[in-house]
Amino acid sequence: MKNIIALGFVVSLFSATFNARAESASVPILDIDQTVVKVALVKGVSADDAIESMKLRANILNIKLVAELPLSKQIKAMGESSRRIEIYQFCDALTAKRMVEYNISFAAYLPCRITLVEDEKGQAWLMTMNLDMFINHPKFDVKFKQEATRVRDTLLEIMSAGAKGDL
Repeated sequence: MKNIIALGFVVSLFSATFNARAESASVPILDIDQTVVKVALVKGVSADDAIESMKLRANILNIKLVAELPLSKQIKAMGESSRRIEIYQFCDALTAKRMVEYNISFAAYLPCRITLVEDEKGQAWLMTMNLDMFINHPKFDVKFKQEATRVRDTLLEIMSAGAKGDL
């Protein structure tokens, strides 16, 4: 009888521990649309014009274009059809260094990306990560928030120039 009681105790303890771990391991659900900033290209601005405008504006703002990923071309090369999807990666190396020094986890978000993507109706959009999620975090100090705000503003200016076709 003692063995049955002990076994029951162990099973209930294991069950409670397992359930607690399962609950604590749950991941918060994000609304993906809240994690990005997106801007539609103005009517009459082609995707190619937008890309050229973004590159020129980035150069003016002294932020380097470090990579271009023509994702839709790769998809087509693999035999699938795809709407236009292109990823442009921009970086200010010294700012990136300071962000990683502040918190190593920021390395996962580098370099900053702006994606050009066509929706199902053919409307072209420019999208980037919503940096306000980080800027407004209460644990970050004023200097970090200023740096992150500058990066955000730079990306938004690049996107605005692209969306309007500003050269």
